[in-house]
Amino acid sequence: MGVDAGKEANWVALLGTKGGPAIRPGSTMPTSSLLSLGGARIVVDCGLGVTRGIVDQGMALAELRHIFITHLHSDHYLELGPLIHTAWTAGLKSKVEVWGPKGLAAYWDAFLLSMKADIDLRIEDEGRPDLRGLLAIHEIEDGEICEIEGIRVSAQRNIHPPLIDTFSLRFEGAGKIVVFSGDTAYHPPLADFAKGADLLIHEAMLEEAVEALIARVGNTDGRLRTHLLRSHSFAPEAAKIAAMAEVGALAVHHMIPSDDPTFTEEHWQAAVRPHWSGPFHMGRDGLRIELG
Repeated sequence: MGVDAGKEANWVALLGTKGGPAIRPGSTMPTSSLLSLGGARIVVDCGLGVTRGIVDQGMALAELRHIFITHLHSDHYLELGPLIHTAWTAGLKSKVEVWGPKGLAAYWDAFLLSMKADIDLRIEDEGRPDLRGLLAIHEIEDGEICEIEGIRVSAQRNIHPPLIDTFSLRFEGAGKIVVFSGDTAYHPPLADFAKGADLLIHEAMLEEAVEALIARVGNTDGRLRTHLLRSHSFAPEAAKIAAMAEVGALAVHHMIPSDDPTFTEEHWQAAVRPHWSGPFHMGRDGLRIELG
């Protein structure tokens, strides 16, 4: 049974908290979140499992209106097309606004092409509106992006090579501020971007877990290690950003690892607490964080 979504409540649900695209028996799911501020609900990233995660938070898919994609790695947008299609089969008939990096429109066009036979059949056989007219895609750039339902949304380019168009996001509305780091290496300017936020949701990696992760993947070479070390933040670095930004609370998300039983909450606490003494939420799939 899903959780009551509480339309006027202010909260964030971490739907999938795993860093990276692979899932295994007992695994957590890749990255996605659902933000509720006042009457607005906003999906941030669409990794595998996002559709089930939204429903489990008590939100009807037909109510989907706003989606943000931080960057074009599969664990952040693989399920965007299936989410929209499934919402359509569940009664979606209003426009969905999607903000994301350059290249996202090409993904959507290709998804529609791959599902053309099914879409055409359901329009003809079931009398549904044309799915191809229900999505509007907007490109993210640095600075203020938009205002939706009284919520001001801003973006800041972060550091996640080899990608260039990769962003942190700041949401301000209903008297609250929530900042998502997106995937990023340690990036001190993020502290200014997140200044005074009620909640900073920051990606995080345990340094001692990197070699174990590479061994588990099993089909890569040294380039995966290079990518992890130059493109992601260690947990102490996420904690330092939270302290510099003087945020109300810190949550770790896109966790590397999030599904290795060798590494427990004690490891995360030991990594974070020397640098951050405030409220701390260790990510887990389905975790809802109330915004006071």
